[in-house]
Parts: sequence; structure tokens; C-alpha cells
Amino acid sequence: MSRTGLSRRISDLFSRLSIALKARGITHVLRSLAREAYPQLRDHAAFFYHRTFKSNSTFLFRGKPQTYFYHMYGRTWRNERCVEVPIVWELVKKYREKSILEVGHVLSNYFSFEHDIVDKYEKVDGVINADIVDFNPPKKYELIVGISTLEHIGLYENPQRPDKVLEAFENLKSLLAPSGRILVTLPMGFNPVLDKYLDTRAIGFTEAEFLKRISLDRWTQVSWEEARATKYNFPFPNANALVIGMITQDGAPIA
Repeated sequence: MSRTGLSRRISDLFSRLSIALKARGITHVLRSLAREAYPQLRDHAAFFYHRTFKSNSTFLFRGKPQTYFYHMYGRTWRNERCVEVPIVWELVKKYREKSILEVGHVLSNYFSFEHDIVDKYEKVDGVINADIVDFNPPKKYELIVGISTLEHIGLYENPQRPDKVLEAFENLKSLLAPSGRILVTLPMGFNPVLDKYLDTRAIGFTEAEFLKRISLDRWTQVSWEEARATKYNFPFPNANALVIGMITQDGAPIA
């Protein structure tokens, strides 16, 4: 923001404060400021606490410790991003010199690296606004990732087409290079149709792991049966269980 723009905003703020003081009094103004400031102060305090006292906290994924990811953007300590991001990012780092496609605009909010991003709705520089079902670039990808994105496919269309997620996975498979890998995270309970496909193994994951939330900011690896019984938004906000699904073009395990 330019100095002129900042000056105008400050001038406008003082003008509105002056009007409010005259009309409602100092008590009303202070209470209003406190109400507006409290959520931000609470979030900054929570972020400071996690980064200071829990920065080395880990969870197990596939038998290996992973460090929880705490970031102000999206308040990751309060949702599934704290485990999704480190799992996906660990694999992305191994492929940084290769062709990578991300479905959904997530990782660029936290890291800087060269990759293609497809997001139908988010209008951001560098993001390809296309339906992943129809996305047909002239190249193939060594790695395709998606963080809590594919469960939304078809839900916001009129009429809804939640079964469209199967078409999305089929297209993603067609975009893989011969030795390509797909790694996606999916919240349980958000999309009942997707849950059904996961239950019947219709998506065709080469491998799948499952994480369950056991407190506001703690997760543990569980069986499919335990993850399947978990509800979305209960007992904690957002996802309470995740599927980490992997697909390899050659059928080999993802290291």
C-alpha cells in the first residue's frame, strides 16, 4: 500500500472514530474496538503459543514422525492443515525439480516453488481456472497433489454432481507420467458420495492411510474402520478424520 493510501485509511479511521465518539460516547467505542480486536488477538496468541511451546510436536504417519505445521494463514493449528501440509510437502520437496500439478490453491500460501495449480474458482495470479475433469495440458506430471480439494467437486454445481469426483480421479490418472505419483488428502464425512466411493474402493488408490483427530490440535493414525465412523465437524471443527490416498502409475509404493 502506498503512503498516500495508508494516510487516507488512517484519516478515514480517525474520522469514523470521531463521529462515533460524538454520537455514542467513549464506552461504546472502546467496546466496539475490543470486539473487533479480540479474535485477532486470540489467534495471534494461539499461534505464538503453538510456535513457541509446540513447535517440535510430532505425529506418526506411516511409522515416521512428522512435525505439525503451524501457520497464521488458515489458523492451521485449529484444523486438518496442521497434518495435511507436512505430509504433502515432504513428498513435494522430493519432486521439486520435476513437473508438479496441484489441484486446489493451497501450498502457495505457505511455500514458494514452481508448479502448476488448477483451481476452478479461486481467481489468483498463476492459478489456472479450469475444471479438473476437463483439464488437458500438453504435458504429463511426475507428481499430482491435492489438499482437501477433491471432495468439493460437483457439490457447487446446479444441479449437484457429487459423483463427478470419479471423473476427476480418472482424468488425474491420465495426466500422470509413466512413473508418476498422486497424493491427495480427503476429509471424511464432508461428501457422503465420496465416502461411499472410498468405502467401496471405487477410486482405486494404490495405498491409503488414515488419520483421526483426538484433540483440537492432535492427530493419530488409525484403521479405515475407525476413520469411516468419524463425523465431519464433530466433536471438533472441520475434519475429524482424513484419508491420505496415493496412486502410482506403475503400482509401486510411494516412498
